Amino acid sequence: MSRIGKRPIPVPSGVHVTAKDGGVEVKGPRGTLFQPLLPAVSFMVEPSGVVLRRRDESRESRATHGLSRSLIQNMVTGVTEGFRKQLEIVGVGYKAEIQGGELVLALGYSHPVRVPIPKGVTVKAERPTLLTIEGADRQAVGEFAAEVRSLRKPEPYKGKGVKYTDERIRRKVGKSGATAGGK
Repeated sequence: MSRIGKRPIPVPSGVHVTAKDGGVEVKGPRGTLFQPLLPAVSFMVEPSGVVLRRRDESRESRATHGLSRSLIQNMVTGVTEGFRKQLEIVGVGYKAEIQGGELVLALGYSHPVRVPIPKGVTVKAERPTLLTIEGADRQAVGEFAAEVRSLRKPEPYKGKGVKYTDERIRRKVGKSGATAGGK
């Protein structure tokens, strides 16, 4: 049995978990999230929390048991606490600002890069070089942060680009000036 899948998911007060249209709907103070469930896994809301059970011992059921539990756990965490990613912009003249429903980035290109902010995700430019991306849906927050980072990934020589605040960039030495003894 899956070690992750067999643990019950604690449901805090103010959060409601219900079955809806072949999936799970979680309502809480930060919004409502829906996740379709595969038919190989069923769930029940009990006093101890949400418990997932496999319908049989097939390979598909075993593979999706722990995954389904983790997805529902992330939904419960998202509607109570939310998720957050911070991005740091490194480079001379590199900056970010929010205009309307778009994130406008100056990343050393000849034009500003405009990225529409998806629904359910909030972006704050705390400084021109520090972005905070927040939301209830862990997947949406991570995907938008990865999309912004991919616009100018950090390079290994000077470290210029967009990086996560907790990310460490392995630096390369680069060229040395003059070689000794050569013409």
